[in-house]
Amino acid sequence: MKISLLQINPTVADLAGNAGLIESAARMAQNSGAELGITPELAIMGYLPRDLLLRPAFVKDAWKALGELAKSLKSCIPVLVGIAQPNRNKVGRPLHNAAVLLAGGKIRQIFHKTLMPTYDVFDEDRYFEPGKGPQILALNRCRLGVSICEDIWNDRDFWRRRRYHDDPIEKVAPRGVRAILNLSSSPFTVGKQALRERMLSSMARRHKKTILYCNQVGGNDDLVFDGRSCVFDGRGRLIARGKAFEPDVVTVDLDAPAEKLEFDNTAPEEEIWKALVMGTRDYLRKCRFEKAVLGLSGGIDSAVTAVIAAEALGPQNVIGVLMPSGYSSKGSLDDSLALAGNLGIRTHTIPISTLMAGFDSALADVFAGRSRDIAEENIQARIRGAILMGISNKFCSLLLTTGNKSELAVGYCTLYGDMNGGLAVIADVPKTMIYRLARWRNATGPVIPQACIDKPPSAELRPNQTDQDSLPPYDLLDQILDLHILEHKGLDEIAAEGFDRQVAARVLNLVKSAEFKRKQAAPGLKVTDRAFGTGWRMPIAKK
Repeated sequence: MKISLLQINPTVADLAGNAGLIESAARMAQNSGAELGITPELAIMGYLPRDLLLRPAFVKDAWKALGELAKSLKSCIPVLVGIAQPNRNKVGRPLHNAAVLLAGGKIRQIFHKTLMPTYDVFDEDRYFEPGKGPQILALNRCRLGVSICEDIWNDRDFWRRRRYHDDPIEKVAPRGVRAILNLSSSPFTVGKQALRERMLSSMARRHKKTILYCNQVGGNDDLVFDGRSCVFDGRGRLIARGKAFEPDVVTVDLDAPAEKLEFDNTAPEEEIWKALVMGTRDYLRKCRFEKAVLGLSGGIDSAVTAVIAAEALGPQNVIGVLMPSGYSSKGSLDDSLALAGNLGIRTHTIPISTLMAGFDSALADVFAGRSRDIAEENIQARIRGAILMGISNKFCSLLLTTGNKSELAVGYCTLYGDMNGGLAVIADVPKTMIYRLARWRNATGPVIPQACIDKPPSAELRPNQTDQDSLPPYDLLDQILDLHILEHKGLDEIAAEGFDRQVAARVLNLVKSAEFKRKQAAPGLKVTDRAFGTGWRMPIAKK
C-alpha cells in the first residue's frame, strides 16, 4: 500500500484556501500512485485556531468546507483530514481534535486525538475532549492505527518521565495494524527534529510497526512549523523525510519501501535562520502585508534583522531608517548604509537632534532641578519609535522590531520606543546566537559589515555608552538566562553551578522586574524551547 504525507502550509481560518492546498497535494499524491493521503493536524482550520474554536459558526463553516472538499476529491484517493469536531455528549469539552476520512465524495470515518497537551504554547484541554480506545482505519484490506500529534509523545521506553498515564500507541499497536499514522502540527524549536527522529525510531523499533508522521509547515503567529514529515520502518530505520521549511508530498510504499530522504542540515545556525526567514515571510503574508520597515542603528541586531527581512520579502520590499542623534557615531551611519547597499534595500536618514531639543524644551519646567538620566535616554528611543510607526502607517509597511532575547529578558529595551512594532523577528534569539548567525550568514556571502560584528554593542543614547555599562558580558548573561529561563533554575541552583551569586541575583531580579515590558512586546518568532510568547505565563504583580 502506498501512502502520501501531505505536508502543507495552511493559514488559520482560511478554510477555502486550506481546502485548496489539501486538494492540490492529494492530486499530486494520486499521481505518484498513492492509495491514501494524510494531512497535518487540524489542517483545514490551520493550527492553532486558538479561541476561534469557541465560535460555533467557525466550526460549522469548517465542516461545510470539509464537505465541499470531499466532493472535490470524489474521483481522487481517500484523504485523512485534520479538523475539530463538535462533541455531541452533554459532558466534556466542546470539541474533539479529529481526523476525518474522505473517500468517494463522502465522510467515511472519524478518529479522535487522545492526549491533550497543556504545556508551553499548547492549551488543548481548553477546547478538546480526549478520544477513547484504539483508533483504527481499515482501508483496502489494510489495518492502520490513527494517532494525532501528542499521541506519539508518551512512549514509556523513550521518556524518563512521561507526562500522561496512557499511551495510545501502546494500545493500537497490538491490534493487527500494518502501520501507525500520525497527523501532526509540531512547532519548530532548534534541535527538535533530531529528538523527533530518535523518538519515532525508538517507537517503531519497539512496536515493530512502520510509523508515518505528517507535520505542518509554515508560520502562524509566533509559531513556526518546520515540516520534515518522515517515515520509519518496523526496524526503526528512517526511510523517508520531507523537505525542511517547505511544502512537500512524501509518498512511501509500505510493501516495498525505498529511501526518499531530503537533505536536512540540523546545524543550529541554519535551522534558526531558515525558521526566522520563513516565519517572517508567512507572518507578513498571512497578515496581508507586502512590505516591512525597520530602524538601522549600525549594530548587529538590526543588521541581522534586515538581512532576514530582505531574504524573506525581497530587498525591494524592505525600508531601512537611520535616525542619528548627537550621540550616534559616524561609524554607525557608515555601517548602516554599507549594509543597506549590500542588501539592495532603500533607506531614509532622519536626524533626531532637533526633535530631542524640542522635547527638552517642552519638559524643561517639569524636569527643572533634576539631572539628565534614563528618562531623557528613553525619550530618544521613543522619538525613533514614533518616526518608525509613522512610516509604517504611511506606507502600509509592517514595523519589525530588532531586539534580541537577552535584552528582552532583562528589560534592556524601551517600552514604546525600540519595542514598537508588529513583529519581533529575533526576540527569541539570545545575543550570543545573534553573533553566530551573523558569522554563519557572512560565510555564504559577506553582507553584514564586519564592524557591526566587531564593535562593542551600544544603544548610543549617551556619550560612549556600551551595553556592558549596564549588563554583564553577553556570554555570561546568556548562560545565566539559559539556566533560569530554559531550565527553571533559581538563584541557589545557579550559584551552585559556579556563577557569581551577586551577578546571578542581579540578572534574576532584572528578569523579574521586566515582566511588564514583555507583556506589551510585539509577537516574536519562537525558535527555542522557552520563548517570551504564548507559552510564557508569569505574573506581573508579585513579591
